[in-house]
Amino acid sequence: MAEGSVSAAEVETAFQKFAVHGDTKATGKEMNGKNFAKLCKDCNVTDGKNVTTIDVDIVFSKVKAKSARVITFEQFNQALTELAAKRFKGKSKEEAHQQLYGLIVGKEPTNVGITKVAKAAAVDRLTDSTKYTGSHKGRFDDSGKGKGKAGREDIPDSSGYVSAYKGSGTYEDKVKEA
Repeated sequence: MAEGSVSAAEVETAFQKFAVHGDTKATGKEMNGKNFAKLCKDCNVTDGKNVTTIDVDIVFSKVKAKSARVITFEQFNQALTELAAKRFKGKSKEEAHQQLYGLIVGKEPTNVGITKVAKAAAVDRLTDSTKYTGSHKGRFDDSGKGKGKAGREDIPDSSGYVSAYKGSGTYEDKVKEA
């Protein structure tokens, strides 16, 4: 292999990673249109000028079988060949194909903005348990952690002592001394 050339096995690894992204039942052998578009977007195959998301969808529809919703790795390579000609105009077919492979190799699906938590002043104010009043104030301890069931319900004291008695639990000690 020449310097800078990329093997099909490396591209197939990236294909499998994108094929299983977001689908628990996927095997990695076939890729749906959504994941193909994600691969093209995440690997910068779509540039907004020469190759757009519409071009990606059209090429996907062209290479897949009539009634199928997924493409195999061979069909994926056909799609890349078509996109390479559009993305790298003025280059030879093989050179454009290798450059497109170079964009895809080693990439994985990204999750952008999915795990971020909203940090708005209104949300902070509403979830600050130190500012709670009334019956809700008793549901949290001093650190702001919830008390669980003890904070939601009045649990009766069934120890046998009167509620205001300070020496509860000391009877056994007094009996042992005597």
